[in-house]
Amino acid sequence: MARWLRPSAEQGVVDSLAAALGIPRFLASLLAGRGLTDAAAAHQFLHPSLGHLHDPYRMIGMRAAVDRLLRACAQKEKILIYGDYDVDGTTAVVLLRKAIELAGWQADFHVPHRLKDGYGMREDVIERAARDGVRLLVSVDTGIRETPVVERANELGIDSIITDHHLSEGVPPALAVLNPNQPGCGYPEKNLCGVGVAFKLAQALLGSLGWPGPRLQQIIESMLRLTAIGTVADVVPLVGENRTIVKFGLEGLKRPVNVGLKALLASAGFTAGRAPTAGGVAFRVAPRLNAAGRMDTASDVIELFSSPDRQRAEELAAKLSGLNADRQQAEASTLATILESLPEGPPAGEATLVVWGDSWHRGVIGIVASRLVERFYRPTLVVSVDREEGLAHGSGRSIRAFHLVEALESMKELFVRHGGHRQAAGFTIAAGRVEELRRRFEAWARPLLTDEDLVPQLGIDADLPFADVTDENMALVGRLEPYGFGNPAPVFAATGLKLSSEPRVMKEKHLRLALRHNGRTMTAVGWNMAERAAGLGAGAVLDAAFTVEPDDYLGGWRLLLRDFRPGVAAAAQ
Repeated sequence: MARWLRPSAEQGVVDSLAAALGIPRFLASLLAGRGLTDAAAAHQFLHPSLGHLHDPYRMIGMRAAVDRLLRACAQKEKILIYGDYDVDGTTAVVLLRKAIELAGWQADFHVPHRLKDGYGMREDVIERAARDGVRLLVSVDTGIRETPVVERANELGIDSIITDHHLSEGVPPALAVLNPNQPGCGYPEKNLCGVGVAFKLAQALLGSLGWPGPRLQQIIESMLRLTAIGTVADVVPLVGENRTIVKFGLEGLKRPVNVGLKALLASAGFTAGRAPTAGGVAFRVAPRLNAAGRMDTASDVIELFSSPDRQRAEELAAKLSGLNADRQQAEASTLATILESLPEGPPAGEATLVVWGDSWHRGVIGIVASRLVERFYRPTLVVSVDREEGLAHGSGRSIRAFHLVEALESMKELFVRHGGHRQAAGFTIAAGRVEELRRRFEAWARPLLTDEDLVPQLGIDADLPFADVTDENMALVGRLEPYGFGNPAPVFAATGLKLSSEPRVMKEKHLRLALRHNGRTMTAVGWNMAERAAGLGAGAVLDAAFTVEPDDYLGGWRLLLRDFRPGVAAAAQ
């Protein structure tokens, strides 16, 4: 059960914001609760515009990168785009290939196979590219830690443009490095993902071609569709420029032109004219794309978005759906194995969790780590050991209070390779050093984390009696979309709710409650909360924390439970 944090915005601030923007106090309270107390910043948040996209040339290295790409296009040099195998990487490959095509040339691509090649760039790929006559290498969503690979490219006469967003203490000796997080870069949006950085390069490249403004804007808007998918999938904060990208990208998904994108959306259950929300992308679209790199080859994603043939696109979309089902099965099996080994939960007194097993599917260990963090709320590493190879491949996920990459950096001599973000990371380590990793990971974390840090927190945006769940209020709430990391859907609380019938368990894992408050009954759904049905019965009184969404089946609105606990009073009937 989470610790509920009530809103702390001062009433005077809320009143001032409401007056300055001419908005209802209810909406001003929600804005102030997420730190938007400045009227200008709040106005921009409520009214995102394509004009809020930053000038790409504010990013260090952009001019050199564009000039080199233009020269390669003019001289018909061979170009290789080297991407990562996740959604962020594959959408970046597709986006940049299209930009180069629009600039009058073409580019080949390489995306590593997760199981055969592992994460990151490889020198043998660069050596093969040199033999094939490649003279320009462009990385997307990878490369910032690949100094030896870039040095090898330099030796072979290949210029390199590195586009990445991951953290690193230094940069490789490339012709240009595009990364808003590199030292000295003044680009204002530090939270771009890999496809976001690739989009900025495409924006600058196409802007240099002298096109009429309307044509350039049309192409840029079309590119926001894939950029939005990759941005949501990579779980970067949906604020600032990312909010603008996702807002307009999702709107564009109502009218997809690309046959692969049409097939993908249809396979995920989105009909023509109905765009997915950011949540729909995160839970129904992105997993299908990620399944390619997790279970087979990510090249299928690039072919999906590159093929002009509708039948082939539909075949690929169906294949990705099948791979996603396989991924779900492998994930469930691995998670069940781990939970069976932890009948009492994580070791008593420890602030972290590190688990490993032989030949766990490397394509799902990151998702399993996420599930374990959701369940136990502590920094978690999940490691798949390959005894024959003598290596172990791991993936980590973290909690709000713990910087995962800093922890790995503190013991970097353990790893063959490692990298990632504050909240997510991956690594390769010798199989015999996993236990040492567990000890050192815990030793690093324990002094930094308090017992309070290991209790999940649930921010409550406002109290919301059922009588206030109206179309008008929910329209106001909807102005905060798109929701995602950094801009979550508002969480509301209501107290003294009466359970008007017995709880219902759906598909053995989900919970459905009928809750009554001051004469109004609403349906509440708790995903993966079936185990919490024990002890509940008709007439029980609860306090609930929830988000609100349209009820597509019964009409009106329904509640999505985030947490609930015994009520303090039975006053509301």
